[in-house]
Amino acid sequence: MTNTMRAIEISTPGGPDVLTRCDRPIPIPGPGEVLIRVAYAGVNGPDIHHRKGLYRAPADASDLPGLEVSGHIAALGPNADGFREGDAICALLPGGGYAEYATTPAAHCLPVPKGMSLKKAAALPETFFTVWSNVFMVGGLRAGQTFLVHGGTGGIGSTAIQLASSFGARVFATAGSDEKTALCESLGAERAINYNTEDFVQVMRDAGRADLILDIVGGSHIQRNIKALKDDGRLQMIAFQTGARAEIGFGEVMLRRLTLSGTTLRPQSITAKAAIAEQLRAKVWPLLDAGRIAPVMHATFPLEDAAAAHTALEADHIGNIVLKVNEGATS
Repeated sequence: MTNTMRAIEISTPGGPDVLTRCDRPIPIPGPGEVLIRVAYAGVNGPDIHHRKGLYRAPADASDLPGLEVSGHIAALGPNADGFREGDAICALLPGGGYAEYATTPAAHCLPVPKGMSLKKAAALPETFFTVWSNVFMVGGLRAGQTFLVHGGTGGIGSTAIQLASSFGARVFATAGSDEKTALCESLGAERAINYNTEDFVQVMRDAGRADLILDIVGGSHIQRNIKALKDDGRLQMIAFQTGARAEIGFGEVMLRRLTLSGTTLRPQSITAKAAIAEQLRAKVWPLLDAGRIAPVMHATFPLEDAAAAHTALEADHIGNIVLKVNEGATS
């Protein structure tokens, strides 16, 4: 193994063209960390914000983009437990995924589910950590409750539909075309709403309103989400595609005892992310092992075509996008 690796760096904040091929030193795993030989790297919304200079990396994280990968354990740092060299894993990263090698805490790694390809496994960590923590750990969704997720055919939305329906919730989703609403319903949504032709607030009122809403839109959607919630309902916000500011009628929030909350995954502590990983291993990985749920895939690009992958992510798409990092990786 040489001392350098291929990687994609952000030359300066901007559009997809600022993603530049470079050579970097192979990172060394610290205490409790593993070194991963990356097969595939996931491409996600936070990578777009990072590229634009809107999502600052933690001080101790790699400046390279990429928050999830699949591959094999190449080396173990001191006191790294739970895995051996050569194990096939997928992992949540603090950064650095767009590279041939990456480090992360061993506690943030999970085994590749039985029968699943490394390509699909690379699309698991970011979305499954995000959905599980927000919908179940913070949002408290339970069987029999009504759940609405916006953007039902993206990586987050398609994961949320499958998990919520698998655990017995009534699932509703929004999407932007009849093709997309059909996909949402095939994944387990009881009703998918074409937001270009229907009012999701009215649909949810007709259905008895939602106990929990997972929102990636923000802006004017925030007040509309409030209208779509049941009394004692919860609005969980994880992204703001149309803006982080909105005028909200807090009188209704107070009178109907609503809860508005939000989280971001990347800044959370190693311990907090490890706790999410433990719950995923115990409660969600058996579903993946059994083939009952799986990530929805859109496209795969070579590492050097990261700019094209970002362009595709910012365009109309369905499902997850990954980069093929190791040319010898199988699908």
